[in-house]
Amino acid sequence: MNFNLFPLIEKIKNPELRHIAEKVARNIPVNRDDARRLLSTPDILELGIIAHSLRTRLHGDTVCYGVNMNLNYTNICELRCPLCAFSCDPGDSEAYVLSLENIEKRVKKAVADGVDEVHIVGGLHPQLGLNYYEKMLKRIRGVKDDIYIVAFTAVEYDHFARISGLPLEEVFQRLIAAGVNALPGGGAEIFAPQVRATIAPKKISGQRWLDIMRTAHDLGLKTNATLLYNHLESIEDIVDHLFQLRDLQAKTGGFKTFVPLPFHEENSDIKAQRKSTTGFDDIRLYAASRIILHNIPHIKALWMYVGEKMAQVLLSFGVDDISGTYQNEKIVHAAGARTADFGSEAHLKRLIANAGFTARRTNAGYE
Repeated sequence: MNFNLFPLIEKIKNPELRHIAEKVARNIPVNRDDARRLLSTPDILELGIIAHSLRTRLHGDTVCYGVNMNLNYTNICELRCPLCAFSCDPGDSEAYVLSLENIEKRVKKAVADGVDEVHIVGGLHPQLGLNYYEKMLKRIRGVKDDIYIVAFTAVEYDHFARISGLPLEEVFQRLIAAGVNALPGGGAEIFAPQVRATIAPKKISGQRWLDIMRTAHDLGLKTNATLLYNHLESIEDIVDHLFQLRDLQAKTGGFKTFVPLPFHEENSDIKAQRKSTTGFDDIRLYAASRIILHNIPHIKALWMYVGEKMAQVLLSFGVDDISGTYQNEKIVHAAGARTADFGSEAHLKRLIANAGFTARRTNAGYE
């Protein structure tokens, strides 16, 4: 999709943003100083001109959505990260592990309702072996042979390799053979070591997350990339995180979408040491991300995280995907999200149309 930004540059009065707009118009990637300016500018409407022009150049007026279900197979997790309100210890009253029969039953019901994608993440259960995950995937694939399976974060793959004693590549190969199509982007949080040590002290490092994603990309898997924001991070932490993603993408081309995730602190052990995010902050981060991550094709706003109205606004600030129906989502709602835990296809199509865009149903591979 061709889109000429040059006529719009005249509308940008902020000299720093005008300089960045001229770079974008010439397909010149922004640098770290530019990124700091984007993430701190008060002129979000002018920022939006740049972000929306890029979004239009890439995707026209199309907005993607999916018809999918969430499968959180266990909330038992050996990490018990302070940021997480979902995880439990074995023996806790709310702890659970879904049986393979229960998983198959849930997927059958979802498929009968029109779902064509399943999104699988869970806790790091110390007793579940690799066979459990292989059997899970095969049962899901048996329900609907062409269902699109987005399964397990980089943190989970690291855990599978440790508990099985197998090389990471072999773990990937076995789970790909069992049915995995793509990876979600969870576990990235923020790469800054000093912040990560507070919000998720036992989780794999940011560098390990990147290394696992590189391995996934090398094996032909497409993945999401995420950023958790609105906790203890600084602008510099966000800039570094985005540029590390951009650098890996330049090498592998394996990230299909970037997903900023606003932190919900309500039921977690982390209380943000700064004011809560505002709509202004959200808009600025999404728009800046579209400009900085020029080599990642899609920017996704999870309507379940940011709210329906904000998701609609963000479509004019660089976002081209509002995520899916997500039956049975548990993790963000455990953290205090007040949005619905399921959205119908008709509802998502209305949200997109009412914001002035054209809806396109896709899976996580944008097929």
